[in-house]
Amino acid sequence: MNPRSRHLDNLLIKARQLPRTPGVYLMKDDKGRVIYVGKSACLRDRVSSYFQPSTKLEFKKAPMLDLVVDFDILETETEVEALLAENRLIKDIQPRFNARLTDDKTFPYLQITTGDDFPGVYITREPRTTNVKLYGPFTSVYQLKEAVTHLQKAFKFRTCHLEILKDDPKRRFFRPCLLYAIHQCTAPCADKVSQENYHADIKRLIRFLDGERKGVLRDLEKEMRQASKNLQFEKAARLRDEIKALQALGARAKSGEEHYWQPEAFVQNPAEGVTALQEALQLSEPPRIIEAFDIAHLQGSEMVGSMVCFIDGVPFKNGYRRYKIRHQQGNNDFLSLQEVVSRRYREAGANHELYPNLILIDGGIGQLHAAMDAFKLMQIQPPAVISLAKKEELIYTPSSSEPIRLPRHHVGLKLLQYLRDEAHRFAQHYHHLLRRKATLEEQVRQGRRPPRKTKSSTPVHPSDPLVSDPDPNAFTENPDRS
Repeated sequence: MNPRSRHLDNLLIKARQLPRTPGVYLMKDDKGRVIYVGKSACLRDRVSSYFQPSTKLEFKKAPMLDLVVDFDILETETEVEALLAENRLIKDIQPRFNARLTDDKTFPYLQITTGDDFPGVYITREPRTTNVKLYGPFTSVYQLKEAVTHLQKAFKFRTCHLEILKDDPKRRFFRPCLLYAIHQCTAPCADKVSQENYHADIKRLIRFLDGERKGVLRDLEKEMRQASKNLQFEKAARLRDEIKALQALGARAKSGEEHYWQPEAFVQNPAEGVTALQEALQLSEPPRIIEAFDIAHLQGSEMVGSMVCFIDGVPFKNGYRRYKIRHQQGNNDFLSLQEVVSRRYREAGANHELYPNLILIDGGIGQLHAAMDAFKLMQIQPPAVISLAKKEELIYTPSSSEPIRLPRHHVGLKLLQYLRDEAHRFAQHYHHLLRRKATLEEQVRQGRRPPRKTKSSTPVHPSDPLVSDPDPNAFTENPDRS
């Protein structure tokens, strides 16, 4: 064994004694200079991987192993803190084998618009220089997006680009997006939170990003106890949830990917699917909220439409909707799509609520054009609409006559396939309910079966348009129950 191999073995032995905690590692040369800074959710596993005999680094980092003689670590409590610590160290030290953070338009920043009445939190490559609090630049936009998603669960800030003014009386009539429904935003757009309370959350977020995690938790717990003492139980419960979310930032979801694994589309990592979809469709922001539509019928009868909703690549079944087609024009998928789209987005089209980040139509270019014809009649247009043709799995967009063809193994395509298949399943489920209802009513008319002694002769979803076509944003616990 040559001296260099022996030295790498010694470094591997040292690395295997590291703790299994999140943190930052610093690779050093023979003069004690830091030549590379990295982060990891598990320091032992990540640092050890550098010194395995089978390790093959990427081209730019390959020469690094010939220079490393030692390493140091800095433990953190959470992966988010590791990301922030890595960012600060790279900026301060400028290690040889790290990407140079010199071009503002190359690397992403985390931007908090502190000058707004209700500050938003955004990832941007072109940061503003006034009335904002900036963090960055960061080397990994994917890791930054993951961090923002986790932080939003704790601090419930807005990431939309709406102009929200504190003295706007129309806010109380605005319908918030689904992030409010899943408790990831306090919905200042709809006047669901006071400016004082919203600013308190933003201040806690900034303190956390500045490294005061323990202080933030301590203050939250003190405030929660005081609220409970003052019998402000709703406020105490909100603070309790915020504390739990903040404490959970350091916990890795070991079974998260397995839990969301879908045999239909093999979506093993929803977050990666969302990011890949953003890149493939060249969207300005990750499509966190996606809604997909399908039409089902049996020989032109009992036509129904379905809409399924995914948040962060995961089904949000309380957001599912289904519609009984009313146009009575027979087997006309295009007209049916226009009807369903118009009914679903009438409020968003009138600027009374937000559209989802992405709308998916099941079908080819014809179905897409039919949906776009409905949107053209609305005051506000959706941010992104696409269709997915089943045979060749081609993606059509309104801006191009040529479809997008993604590789069959592309994780973004797998996510779209899962959405499309789920919309089809949900439409078929509703169609079968209506067929069952028609069969039962026919049997009752012929005297072959007594009427059912229930409040409703059909086990329909409470928000189903068959009942009253209610507010499409009225949520229910289980839209699949039958």
